[in-house]
Amino acid sequence: MVYDGILIGLVVGFIRAGWKSGLIALGNIRIKGGWVFPLLLIVQFGLFYLQDYVSFFARFNSYFYMLVYVAGLSLLYVNRSYKGINLLFIGVFLNFLVMLVNGGRMPVSLEAASVLDPHFIEMLKNGDVLYKHILLDRSTRLPFLGDIIPLGPPYPRRQAISIGDVIMNIGIFFYITSQMSSQKTHEKQPRTEAA
Repeated sequence: MVYDGILIGLVVGFIRAGWKSGLIALGNIRIKGGWVFPLLLIVQFGLFYLQDYVSFFARFNSYFYMLVYVAGLSLLYVNRSYKGINLLFIGVFLNFLVMLVNGGRMPVSLEAASVLDPHFIEMLKNGDVLYKHILLDRSTRLPFLGDIIPLGPPYPRRQAISIGDVIMNIGIFFYITSQMSSQKTHEKQPRTEAA
């Protein structure tokens, strides 16, 4: 996910643009089909919730995740002219690719998972599918694209991330900071009065 990139991008964006200009810039952001991104996020949360209660979703949720990724990639491609969106697209595509070749699941290495809750690690070892994650093993295809990077203290959140996640976060950081900086630049441009 790109929560970290969004948060850091907002902090840096407000520092660069200032509070007022930053808020104006956020209010002026326009993305083609932008309303679909929150919808895709809601769908993912819905799948996460329903897979524990409805056997149909538990059985086929990997296919639904792939559809969510395809929709997201399509929207990112349409908006590729914005700074940072190309990196965001690449990161999402890398995650999509590794999940596609591994049955719709994101492989997680045991080493990277060592920073996570021991209960999560135990479930991975038992072969349980957690949300959209499975344990990375010898049968995993493109293992280097899985969640192989552990993040723990002093980093504020414990998580295992992929190369695609890193690229996604860099992309969303550049997108947000460029959008917020553009408002400050626009305000500094001298106004020309008509004769």
